[in-house]
Amino acid sequence: MKKSLLQSVYDPEEFRSKGHELIDLLADHLGNTTQEKSEKVLHWNLPEKELKFWQEFLVNGDEANFFQNILAHTTHIHHPRYIGHQASPTAPVTVLTNLISGLLNNGMAVYEMGMAPNAIERIITDLLCKRMGYTQNANGFLTSGGTLGNLTALLAARRAVASEDIWKNGSTKPLGIMVSDQAHYCVDRAAKIMGLGEKGVIKIPVNEDYTMNTALLETYYEDAQEAGIEIFAIVGSAPCTATGMHDNLEEIAHFAKQKKIWFHADAAHGGAAIFSNKYKHLLKGIQYADSIVLDGHKMLMMPMITTALLFKNGQQSYETFMLHADYLLSASKEQEWYNSGRRTFECTKYMMCLHWYVLLKNYGEEVFETSIDTLYDITQDFNAILTADTDFEVAVVPESNIVCFRYIDIALDTTATNQLNTQIRQQILEEGTFYIVQTTLGDKYYLRTTIMNPFTTLTHLKILLKNVKQKAKVLSL
Repeated sequence: MKKSLLQSVYDPEEFRSKGHELIDLLADHLGNTTQEKSEKVLHWNLPEKELKFWQEFLVNGDEANFFQNILAHTTHIHHPRYIGHQASPTAPVTVLTNLISGLLNNGMAVYEMGMAPNAIERIITDLLCKRMGYTQNANGFLTSGGTLGNLTALLAARRAVASEDIWKNGSTKPLGIMVSDQAHYCVDRAAKIMGLGEKGVIKIPVNEDYTMNTALLETYYEDAQEAGIEIFAIVGSAPCTATGMHDNLEEIAHFAKQKKIWFHADAAHGGAAIFSNKYKHLLKGIQYADSIVLDGHKMLMMPMITTALLFKNGQQSYETFMLHADYLLSASKEQEWYNSGRRTFECTKYMMCLHWYVLLKNYGEEVFETSIDTLYDITQDFNAILTADTDFEVAVVPESNIVCFRYIDIALDTTATNQLNTQIRQQILEEGTFYIVQTTLGDKYYLRTTIMNPFTTLTHLKILLKNVKQKAKVLSL
């Protein structure tokens, strides 16, 4: 009985049948969302009700309806009215590479468990290093997300710069990093995981445009030294998550060189602009970074989760983790790029490199440039509409594809305006015809849009603004 159950689980014909059904279902979903046959981006449900639905489905639901229910209870990122978080509407061909990675299940830590993907990953990371302006001494690897990529980069920085070998002997004195106070929270989290504590994260105030105020670097560095903190790294955001604004990477690079500390560029979101002749100027100075993080699942149309971590000096990526497992890796001082377990957190890593490779093979680098230019261009047009409308206030002129704006009424103070925009956003979420998020900058609450879908048009965005105005008028009564 048990054996027949396992035979059913692994039956190729049953897999074929269910697989074809799922592909048909997903293709229909793709058509319905991109062509807006489905009006709603999501069907909002309260957390407790959602939990109850899936508890009941596990006991009484028809397994044949599982995939349909998943679609009905999730956010449809391919919908042109999805302008929320920084999640990419995946190119359908990368769904197929996800499929083959899931079935083959090659872990990639050692070469014999990932021959093809280790070779393909080398090709991808070499290409990215070249595009970033690095020399042949550079190389890198793929890892599971920007959070893990930033943590790994900072560990490499500590290994390369700190005056003591903490990996081997532990820490005996305070260490610190410098970063904009608008940087992604994962940098702060990484520093605390490393044991730096609150005092070890030196947060630099920002300018009016929410970019790091580099004029303050010397003062904050000296204050840290006087407090007995050894600064070993500085992080530049390209861009910061909340506003999409880019720190001045050239000035940060100059400061890092002067102080002989590590310069890390968190380009998880905006690093993709390196493929755009029109917008790569936003990354000016990134070639001086000692390490760079770039997410494929944000601006490069790939599924979650795949991140490139690049090193100007590739050798330093091998020195971060000095342990080895005899059953996996033989002792060696050589780089062995093909054994990725030597320089990543992951002993097991799915074949994420296939997403990058299949897009390049099928469409070339032009597909990245076309997508970036389309998204950034429409963002500029959206900003122009907002700026011309006295009912709205924009936090800052956008540089990338992120726009922070809010509805304003001169009769309302800041607190009341914040409350009004909060209510507007919640109603839009529950209505489900758009998906937008929010952020707080200073004491002001902003509606935040990230234009991720190349099929989002100005017509969609104008409808959103009309919707916001209508809700504001009703709520103000």
